[in-house]
Amino acid sequence: MRIATPDLVTNSYFPALAAEELGLYREEGFDAHVELLPSLEAVNALRDGAVDFVAGGAHTTLLAFPGWKGAKVVVALSQGTPWLLVLRADLPARRGDVGAVKGLRIGVAPGPDRAFLRLLHEVGIDPVRDGITIAPVPGALVAGASFGVTAALALERGLVDGFWANALGSETAVRRGVGKIVIDVRRGDGPPGAGHYTFAGLSTTEALIAREPERVAAAVRAIVRAQGLLKTDPARATEVGRRRFPPAAAELIAAIVERDLPFYDPVISDGSVAAMNRFAQAIGLLAGPVAYDEVVATRFRGLWCPPS
Repeated sequence: MRIATPDLVTNSYFPALAAEELGLYREEGFDAHVELLPSLEAVNALRDGAVDFVAGGAHTTLLAFPGWKGAKVVVALSQGTPWLLVLRADLPARRGDVGAVKGLRIGVAPGPDRAFLRLLHEVGIDPVRDGITIAPVPGALVAGASFGVTAALALERGLVDGFWANALGSETAVRRGVGKIVIDVRRGDGPPGAGHYTFAGLSTTEALIAREPERVAAAVRAIVRAQGLLKTDPARATEVGRRRFPPAAAELIAAIVERDLPFYDPVISDGSVAAMNRFAQAIGLLAGPVAYDEVVATRFRGLWCPPS
């Protein structure tokens, strides 16, 4: 089974990778490989049958499956909008001050850029009027590149003034002394509701669910087990990172996973789906409200909470 992800070196979609590297997919009876594909390519590959799952921002499924027709989210990889705003350490920006981006060059990847632009809109910031340059960071769209880590390097080299990326990229910039976290929407920064624009989810097609429901169930079980292992022993994240991450990122991942343990919850709530759909409507990805069971493969809901 092939699992596409728009960012491989990240804490956000990490349980999908951990399930592979810790052998959990195999223990559930099948082989799976997580591979890097840009956001739009990943969901298009899912639509075209080139991959079996996508591990990414759940709302991006709509880029290839309008109105949620033909695809479902089967389990949450982590809760909440997974990107943070980091600005240059020497700027006089205070924590929570979205307005600090005015006049700056901000690196944002395609896909996450929609959440960033919505956040700015909700606080009354217009990128054109307020002189904000928003674009991918140099080198981030090269095949095999991780946006967050590449963004941290770009900040260090002075190529951007800040970036909107995952916590691994954010932590890389902070530890190198070149950046500081200004907005972490999952922890309440920014406009109300920004922390629930989307969540990290594992999505697949309705066709695969109908054809191989037990294989999909096995993938869900492996993800839930990976989250459980990380909660019990966050140090296992280093084992995974050393196999698939650049060395510096591999040594950071366990600390980030431990800090983010409350977000590694497989449950997809009615509230999170409703909030995500409101966000999708606001940015033009969805025409109107969609029922929970049209977004989520509810037949696997019983697998999210393993018996105690």
